[in-house]
Amino acid sequence: MTIPDTSPLDAAAPAATTPGTEAAAVVRGTAPAGTNTTGGSPQGSNARRRSGRRAPARRTLTYAVLVVGVSATLLPFVWMFLGAFKTQGELLRRPITWWPEQPTLENFSSWFNELQIGTFFLNSVVVAVFTVLGNLLFCSMVGYALAKMDFPGKRFLFLLVMVMLMVPGVVTFVPLFVMVSKLGLVSTYPALILPFLAAPMGVFLMRQFIMGIPDSLIEAARIDGAGELRTFLRIVMPLCGPPLATLGILTFLGSWNNFLWPLVVAQSEEMYTLPVALSLYSTGQNATDYGLLLAGSVLIITPIILLFVALQRYFIQGVAATGIK
Repeated sequence: MTIPDTSPLDAAAPAATTPGTEAAAVVRGTAPAGTNTTGGSPQGSNARRRSGRRAPARRTLTYAVLVVGVSATLLPFVWMFLGAFKTQGELLRRPITWWPEQPTLENFSSWFNELQIGTFFLNSVVVAVFTVLGNLLFCSMVGYALAKMDFPGKRFLFLLVMVMLMVPGVVTFVPLFVMVSKLGLVSTYPALILPFLAAPMGVFLMRQFIMGIPDSLIEAARIDGAGELRTFLRIVMPLCGPPLATLGILTFLGSWNNFLWPLVVAQSEEMYTLPVALSLYSTGQNATDYGLLLAGSVLIITPIILLFVALQRYFIQGVAATGIK
């Protein structure tokens, strides 16, 4: 007959657990129900319950603030879109009406039939596309030189770029117009494009991203006999997709919405861009045609929204990679 090593009282007693064993069970998520995971402290359990009660209230408050912010942001766009289908009398009526009582396409037909919106649209597209291409090329080249090349005056040149970031663009309008006028470029595409082929903001963005590329990669290409241009085109540029997309979107937005410079330089109707045409044709000498203004605004922002929706993933990646806020 075999005598058990443990007495019945010992067998009925709960198994002793060491602190390490209990902690491991908590990490694995296999801790038994009722186990105090805070070391058995009643104060810890109370604090966890209070934190659990505050979490839903905090989340609800966050959602409420976000809903209010999104609504305030979208409200002008909703008003603009609905107003484009209203008559002038309904737009001026008080109290205002949100939904068009008598929807009409007359405002849009005026742009397509009476005004040369095709010419204005083509001018905006040509100016925006060439401005974007120029910025992608020149800003990335300057950014690469400032980030990975050593030459005299490098720090001074970067300091000059940073100073130019703080100078308002309107300050340079008069000297730029004098230069364009002396070159005989008034009311031409070069006058609308050349002054914006490179921007200090683009140079700064590209420099910040290219600095993150390992120096060993650049040195390996140089050791293999690649020149600076080949290293830039074959090694650096393929890695710069997100910042190039970000720079392209920002440049396109700036060129597409640019109003003051085309208003000064484009002195003939054939060279008007969409913002200039929107301002000149919707605002008469005696009254503003609000329906025409809202319909033109819808036509202008539609390409921008489509572009952002198509490239938003690259835009967010570029902003995250370069730390721009």
